[in-house]
Parts: sequence; structure tokens; C-alpha cells
Amino acid sequence: MQAKVRTAKFVELVSEFSIGLALIAEIILFSQFSQYFFTADNLLNVTLQASITAIIAAGMTFVILTAGIDLSVGSLVAFAGILATSVIKINLPVYLGLSLGILTGLLFGVFSGYIAGLFVTRFKITPFIVTLALMTIWRGVSFVFTEGRPIWDLPEVFSYLGGGRVAGVPVPTIIMIIVFVVSHIVLTKTRFGRYVYAVAGNPEAARLAGINTNKIIISVYIISGVLSAVSGILLASRINSGQPNAGLMYELDVIAAVVVGGTSLFGGRGTIIGTFLGAMLIAVLRNGLNLLNVGSYVQQVIVGVVILLAVLLDQLRKK
Repeated sequence: MQAKVRTAKFVELVSEFSIGLALIAEIILFSQFSQYFFTADNLLNVTLQASITAIIAAGMTFVILTAGIDLSVGSLVAFAGILATSVIKINLPVYLGLSLGILTGLLFGVFSGYIAGLFVTRFKITPFIVTLALMTIWRGVSFVFTEGRPIWDLPEVFSYLGGGRVAGVPVPTIIMIIVFVVSHIVLTKTRFGRYVYAVAGNPEAARLAGINTNKIIISVYIISGVLSAVSGILLASRINSGQPNAGLMYELDVIAAVVVGGTSLFGGRGTIIGTFLGAMLIAVLRNGLNLLNVGSYVQQVIVGVVILLAVLLDQLRKK
């Protein structure tokens, strides 16, 4: 048993090391082709661009580690942002409105995650189907709630969350770093983190060992929902409006970051550090291609190839 654990840890270290090398190679390559790439402003811009999807990817890592999937994250981003901005628009003192708006968005994340986890555990419905249905529901509710129109004319102070800087570092970047540090600690230093890996590795053995597997699974979907709501609020702040079409196709970018980061779609193997590196690798790739004036359609093809290669490597590691 200990030998298997050591082997799994070794595989994870090799995976993280290879992703790190790929990220360094990307940075060196784009630095050679564009004089604007390796500058402080552009590198901070890369972290800002990556922050929204990276925060969601941290939550998605918990879900995929249990061999689940959450396709509702993009719709969650939209509706959480809409709820937050709707409350902020109410005639309340500015900071009270901001606090209530943010709290409302986060509570919606908890609610959505609980619903997803409940259907997966209680009714034994495949996570893909459950979250696909929720993705459609929340997107539809977003358009019904707003009648297809954006919520705008928000107080300027709200835009600080998504566009402000502290000592030159974008606020979303700081929040992203905090989320990943906390997530890493939770997964590696807490009983809950050990239970997440245990549930993914052998659910029946985990149950017989006294672990409440249903509670763990519901918890990881709640984590995913809350972090999606955080990203939705940051995105709404960044564009200073609530948009019903926000977060479109985010689920694909998020899953790509997690898989490229070495987390197995079969569950039981992966790390938060790997997810962070995967998110940065994709963000650097997009940024570099933009600086080289590569068309958006071509970028989609290239990112798709990267995802396909990552899944192929995952299959080879599994064998």
C-alpha cells in the first residue's frame, strides 16, 4: 500500500515538473518572437486574464478528483454576477449593498453546489447529466431574470474588485493566489483533503472505513459552486455590469486547465499546484498567440490540440 502511495506521489511530481518545464519553454519561446511578451505589465496581464478561469479550476479540481465533473460553472458565473449586481443596484448605502450583493452571489454558489451534489449522491445520477441540466437551467434563469439585458450603472467602487491593483498587482490575481494557497492546504494538510482522495480511489472502501462519502461529494460540488460564484462576481466587477451571457464556454477552459495540469479525469490523482500551472500554461499560450496576431479561430484549434494531448498523456499514465 505504501509503495502504491509513493508511486502515485512520484507520478504527480513528474507531472508537475513536466508542466512547469512546458510553461518555461512557452515563456522562452514567446519572448523570442515578441519583444512585448516578457515585460512586467504583460506578465501581470497574463495573471489577470487567467484569474477568472483559474479560480474556477481550483474548485473543479476538487470535483474531478472524485471522478466527477461540473459543467454548470459558466452559467454559475453569469447568474452569480447577475444576483450580486442586482442587489448592489438596490437603493442601499454603497458598502452595505456591495456586501449583500457579494454574499448573495456566494450563497447562490452554495445552493447550486448542494443541488448538484444531492442529485449525484441521493439519486445516483451521473454528474455529467446533472451539471449539464444545471448549466442549461442557470443560463436560462439568467436571461429570464434580466430579460436578456445587462445590469449596469453600478457604483464605481464595485469595479475595484475586478480592476483595482494593490502595489501594482491586480486584485483578481491576489484573490487567485489566496484561493490556490488555501485549496492546496486543504487538499494536502487536512482530513477533508485525504478523504477526497480516498473517495476517488475506492468509494466502497472509503465508506467501509467510516468516511461519509456522500457528504464529501456534496462538499466538493459546493466548493466548485462557491469558487464559480467568486469568479462571477470578479468578472461582473471587471466589466462593471451583470451580463446574462457571461461565462459562455468557461467550462471547457476550466476543464482544460485541470486536465493539462495533470489531474486525472478518472479521479484519485492530481494536485492544486498542477491545476495552477495548467491554467498559467493555457493563459500564456493565448496571450502569446495574441501578441503574434494569430487569429482567434486558429487559437481554438491550437488549444484543442493541447487539451487532446493532455488527455492522451493522462491515458498513458493510467496504463
